[in-house]
Amino acid sequence: MEQIYTIPVNEAFDAVMEHPEDGCPFCKLYKRLEEDELEIILGASMMEPDIRIKTNEQGFCHGHYRRMLKRKRMLGMGLMMESHLDEVEKRVDGKGAFGSPKSASIPLLSALEADCYVCSRIDKNMRAMIATAVYLFETERDFRSKLSKMPFFCLPHYRMMLEYASKKTSKKVYADFFDTVHGIEKNYMQTLRSDVSWFCKKFDYRYDEEPWYNSKDSVQRSIKFLSGVMDDDE
Repeated sequence: MEQIYTIPVNEAFDAVMEHPEDGCPFCKLYKRLEEDELEIILGASMMEPDIRIKTNEQGFCHGHYRRMLKRKRMLGMGLMMESHLDEVEKRVDGKGAFGSPKSASIPLLSALEADCYVCSRIDKNMRAMIATAVYLFETERDFRSKLSKMPFFCLPHYRMMLEYASKKTSKKVYADFFDTVHGIEKNYMQTLRSDVSWFCKKFDYRYDEEPWYNSKDSVQRSIKFLSGVMDDDE
């Protein structure tokens, strides 16, 4: 029986079954979560004190600054920058850290560079989605069949699935899960490797007259496989 928390996972897997070219179902979930978080942070919740405290402390990564700017909600961005810069100034001055003022700011600024409010929110929700997918594989035969039909999983989400399943399922379930997802990854990697090799050969004049087959976008597909979600314009 489908529960509310399983709906987004099933929807993402169903969408990839209809459009295999979309690739990793967890990347689809990531994009959906990212859109939701950006909409929330630039909406009314921007003025909620508890959220504002977190955005002041964490800031945002370069990628999410870019995505927020694309939405052109400049007043909201300005208000967040105003209070966030107050927090940044404290870190530049080394306030709240031990040691000499000349070096106290270094760990504070390093921590800021490694943090992002949106990324942390997405990461928390993605881990819940990974857990849900593993649970569905363990408990629902239909979902096992659905998962086995995925074209591939990007490497970061593949690793997250194995990591969670290896810790949270029985040896038998993990063995079945590993065999399923590992088989998917191996098949896709072999196809991808072949496409990239042919792409490289096409730059040799001896292959000028040969067709490109499925290799023209093999470099982009390789990056998407290796690193996960890419911008639509990339």
